[in-house]
Amino acid sequence: MIESPPNKQYDYDLIVIGGGSGGLAASKRASELGKKVAVCDFVPPTPMGKTWGLGGTCVNVGCIPKKLMHQASLLGKSIQDAKSYGWELSSDEVNNKWTSLVEMVQNHIGSLNWGYRVQLREKKVTYVNAYAKFEDQHTITAVNKRGKETTMTADKFVIAVGERPRYPDIPGAKEFCITSDDLFSLPHSPGKTLVIGASYVALECAGFLQGFGLDVTVMVRSIFLRGFDQQMADKAADYMEKEGVKFLKKCVPVKVEQMESGEPGLLRVTSKSTENGEEVTGEYNTVILAIGRDSVTRTIGLDKVNVALAKNGKVPTNDDDRTNIENIYCIGDNAEGRPELTPVAIQAGRLLSERLYGGSDVKCDYEGVPTTVFTPLEYSCCGLSEEAAIAKYGEDTLEIYHSNMWPLEWTVPGHDSNTCYLKVITNLLDNERVVGIHYLGPNAGEVMQGFAVAMKCGMTKEHLNTTIGIHPTAAETFTLLNTTKRSGGDIAQTGC
Repeated sequence: MIESPPNKQYDYDLIVIGGGSGGLAASKRASELGKKVAVCDFVPPTPMGKTWGLGGTCVNVGCIPKKLMHQASLLGKSIQDAKSYGWELSSDEVNNKWTSLVEMVQNHIGSLNWGYRVQLREKKVTYVNAYAKFEDQHTITAVNKRGKETTMTADKFVIAVGERPRYPDIPGAKEFCITSDDLFSLPHSPGKTLVIGASYVALECAGFLQGFGLDVTVMVRSIFLRGFDQQMADKAADYMEKEGVKFLKKCVPVKVEQMESGEPGLLRVTSKSTENGEEVTGEYNTVILAIGRDSVTRTIGLDKVNVALAKNGKVPTNDDDRTNIENIYCIGDNAEGRPELTPVAIQAGRLLSERLYGGSDVKCDYEGVPTTVFTPLEYSCCGLSEEAAIAKYGEDTLEIYHSNMWPLEWTVPGHDSNTCYLKVITNLLDNERVVGIHYLGPNAGEVMQGFAVAMKCGMTKEHLNTTIGIHPTAAETFTLLNTTKRSGGDIAQTGC
C-alpha cells in the first residue's frame, strides 16, 4: 500500500455512496493507493419486503442469481438431450424443485456478501450500512436501519447507488406484483407467471422459468430488447416462443387484482391492446414487472449540492467521470450515457481511483463493450447493432456477412439446423473493419469475449478470413463467413 498523509480537514479522503460493483471497485483501489475511504451502502426493502447484503444488484438480484437459474434451466434441457446420447433415465419426467434451487443460489450469494465485507476490512475501507444523503459539498448524513444518524465528511465523493425496478402507475402493481428484486429469493414456486416487459431482464426471467416447466406469458408493449439489434432480438424471442413461452404483443397492463391470497395465490390482470384499445384479462399465480429500471439518485440530496440530473435521474458526467461539481464523481448505472453493465462499473471505478490517487491518466473506454443476453438461446454482441451501424455509416457503406449455424451438439438430439445465427457488420470504407459482431447460440458469452478483444485491436474481415477456426465449434463459423446480406445468398445449414 502507498502511504500518504491523512486529510485532516475531513473525516475521509473519499466516500463512496453505494456498495455495488462499481462502488466497491473504486473504494478498494483508492484504499490500496493509501487513501482513507468509506463506503455507505443501504438497501431499502422492496414493496414485498425483500432486502439484501453488500454487493449491489449484480451479486444479489441480478447477474449472479440470473445466470445460476439460467444454468439450472439449461441443465433440464440437457437431461432431455442426454437420452439421444445413450443415457438411460429412470423416469421420463424431470422436475425442478424451486425451493432447493433458491436455497443453493441464496447460499452462494450469502458467501459473496461475506466475502465483500472481508475484502473491505482487509483493505481498511470503512463499511457503513446506512442510507447516505448529501448535506453540502463535503458532508453527508448516513441513517442506519435503527434510525441512527451519523455525519461524515470527505474531500471527494463517488456516486454509485445503482438502480431499482420501475413500477407502472396502475392499481395493484406494488401491492401484488414482484420484480427481479424479489424473484431470486421467492420462497415458493412462481407457478403460472406473467412477465410484463420485453427487456433483457424480462426475457431472461421468462426463459428460465419456462425451462423449469412453468406456464409463462410475456406481455410486450412494442419491441423486444430495445437498444439491441432487432433482427437478433426477434430471433431470440422466436426461439423462446417455439420452446413454449407465450407472448401478448402490443399490449399494456391496466390493473392487477388479487383473486386469492397464498403462496403463490391467484391474480387477475387486465390489459389493453395498444392498437385497438381492446381489453384482455388473464389469471396468473405470479406477475413479474420488468419494464425498466430507474436510478436511485433523487433521494440522496443531490439537489442540496446542485449536482445536475437528467430527466431520467441519470447524472451527466465528463470523460473523467466527474459531475458538474468538482469533487463529486459518478460511475456505473447512474452515469448518463454509460453502458449499464457490471464490468463497466468495475472498470470505471478502478480507473477513477487510479486517476485521482495513482497518477494515472487512463480513462474508461465506454465504446465497443461486449454483452450477453442470457435468454434460453443466448445472444451476445459487441459493437454496433445493424440499425445503429446504418444510422452512423449509411447502408451502402456497410457489408454484412451472416450465416445460420448448426452446433454439433444439436445434431444428435435432432434440434433445428437453422435456428442459431451470427453476423458480422463491416465498414467498406475502412478496410472492412468490423464495427458490429453478433451471435445467437449456445455459450454466447464465452464465444464473444475473445472477439471483443479482437475488436479492440481493430479486427477486419480479413483477420477473420485468415484465422484458422477451432473445429468442431460454433464459433469457428465466424472464420468461414462468405455470404453477404446484400447478395441474398442461401445461408441454410445441413451439416458439418
